[in-house]
Amino acid sequence: MPFMSLCRSVAERRSRLWLLLSAGILNPGPFPAALGAIQPAAIQNQIPANVPGVVIDHSPAASGLYIGSPSIAVLTNGDYLASHDFFGPNSKEFECPRTWVFRSQDRGLSWRRVSEIQCQFWANLFSHEGAVYIMGTDKHHGRIVIRRSTDGGVTWSEPRDSRSGLLTASGQYHTAPVPVIEHNGRLWRGFENAEGGTKWGERYRAGMLSVSAEADLLDASNWTLSNFLPGNSSWLQPRFGGWLEGNAVVGTSGEILDVLRVDTPGLPEKVALITISPDGRQAAFAPAQGFANLPGGAKKFTIRRDPRGNGYWTLASIVPGPDSQASTPKEEPQAPASVRNTLALLYSENLRQWKIRSILLHHADVARHGFQYVDWLFDDDDLIAVCRTAYDDPAGGAHSFHDANFLTFHRFKNFRSLAAKP
Repeated sequence: MPFMSLCRSVAERRSRLWLLLSAGILNPGPFPAALGAIQPAAIQNQIPANVPGVVIDHSPAASGLYIGSPSIAVLTNGDYLASHDFFGPNSKEFECPRTWVFRSQDRGLSWRRVSEIQCQFWANLFSHEGAVYIMGTDKHHGRIVIRRSTDGGVTWSEPRDSRSGLLTASGQYHTAPVPVIEHNGRLWRGFENAEGGTKWGERYRAGMLSVSAEADLLDASNWTLSNFLPGNSSWLQPRFGGWLEGNAVVGTSGEILDVLRVDTPGLPEKVALITISPDGRQAAFAPAQGFANLPGGAKKFTIRRDPRGNGYWTLASIVPGPDSQASTPKEEPQAPASVRNTLALLYSENLRQWKIRSILLHHADVARHGFQYVDWLFDDDDLIAVCRTAYDDPAGGAHSFHDANFLTFHRFKNFRSLAAKP
């Protein structure tokens, strides 16, 4: 066989193998951590060189498995963990979805898959007391579950009952990879109860979970759930379509806030700030003062307080252009939640006035390109981030801006020095 034909044949076999693996048609079964090391080679044969960042994983649109819920954590030895779940027609997201976990031992330059978790969805990774945890639901609108790993993400505990990580015995809950923060001796994490009907947005009731930082996090009896607040369609004159994916944030006065994405039909994009009582039991919202403008607020975002100051940072999928920070509402031909082709770094001193500091990622096309659901952490003077990325690939690209085909890693160096482009 001629050399070039042999090369094409090998590439085609790799391509077909990867499509089968991504679609779940070919299941390699349990694997040791070392086996994950072969994965990047297969991925690199399937992606163009211009995909932004470091590609951690790739799932072609034809697989019917779309990449969701990116999350990142740093282990005590300095290694990075990243995770994502699968959603879409072949994902079993309403029954028992999968989450994949990846590890980097070179500060994000390369990654290998180290584990697969069954029945884990909308989850975030976080490190605590020498272990790493993953917390979310057991399916789309499922029960709240948390798992623990003591070997760097290779094996995970199983939430079989209330003492092993099943935090709610029943119910329907919603979330995303949002921050778990420690404050006043407790860990805090936002969740939404999804039992307020069946319509997206309107069904979500916002609340907070908390637990003593010294407690066993897998024991449901140690956790406190606040009341869950319904929204009101008459808010914002009326332009309120729901609130979701809330961030636990320490406010400027030391109070715990739940800062939520708000669905609106036009600009400016909004967030809602719910106040949580110090004991974690009461959530309260004052509509007259509780909304603030945040470019990108109609999509999922992560807010973290600067450890070197009193300000706050977020990475958000903004609507680019001069109207993104408009002071008065404006109807748009496309809802802002559907515009995810531009990722920006934003800063605020008080969680209410936000400034775009830099455009980090951008593609001119809105329909099939997206940088969204970014989870990120401080790394000295850098930000490290993982992104649900919809981008071009040899298989025809992403199904849509929303139905991402890549998980990508990014390092934004010296982020505090970045300024908004003119």
